[in-house]
Amino acid sequence: MERVIITGVDRSACSRAAADWTAREALLRGLPLRVVHVSPPDGPDTDGQRSHDPGPDGLRPDRPGNPVAERVTAELTDRHPALRVQCPSLTGDPVAALRAVAADAELLAVGLRGEGGRAEVPVGSTAMALTRACERPVVLIPGGRPPGRADAVTVGIDARAPASGAVGLAFEAARSRGVRLHAVHAWTLPAQAADRPFPALEEDRATWEDDEVQRLSDALRSWRGKYPEVDVLADVVLLAPGVALAHAAGSSGLVVAGRRPGRTALALLPDTGCPVMVVPV
Repeated sequence: MERVIITGVDRSACSRAAADWTAREALLRGLPLRVVHVSPPDGPDTDGQRSHDPGPDGLRPDRPGNPVAERVTAELTDRHPALRVQCPSLTGDPVAALRAVAADAELLAVGLRGEGGRAEVPVGSTAMALTRACERPVVLIPGGRPPGRADAVTVGIDARAPASGAVGLAFEAARSRGVRLHAVHAWTLPAQAADRPFPALEEDRATWEDDEVQRLSDALRSWRGKYPEVDVLADVVLLAPGVALAHAAGSSGLVVAGRRPGRTALALLPDTGCPVMVVPV
């Protein structure tokens, strides 16, 4: 089976940003890119005719000549001549269609909001649904400004139960980009501290934090051995996971978070100016 990465597109600025990010990711990985546009299930095709009958999976292939996918593909190949790109288009429910075509993909990338999204809604319904339910890694791309200088990949790690899929993808992303990996473990004070009528003593807090540092070191040990060329900054933070990742992502080009079942990643998305990869656990 051919390895491929996929971007879902429409006419929005966020979609264009997602397509460009995915094109650069495809070139970085040496993989082909599929630019997929999903038309509404009851709308006419580009030639004014109704779509083909549904297939066994409930999806219908659009007639050739879908202008949205073709336009995005032309823009990408103009900017990235070495890119290997296909532009299939489908008719159906966007979330179901993108989940289906991404079932065997390396990753799926979409914009934070689609063409019908409102500016006051930070994450659109399609991006939200894919983040929560897609079986493959989903990268959510913010639009509106070009990417700045990025000197790290940031990954959120629960050192007590590290998500190996997310950690592995983060190490690989840092290696391929030649940047540092910022591994962030968020922790809270133990239950006995909350039951006390007075604040925790500094020496107790220092002991608890040392324990968390050791847990993170243990969780990273095998990955450091597998990726000795990756410089790792291990960071233990007494904050909520979403807040900790948002603070850490300032100079990152990519944030990687496991989906358990997606609350941390979804809380992180509105406050992060860089792409966020959500990895099923």
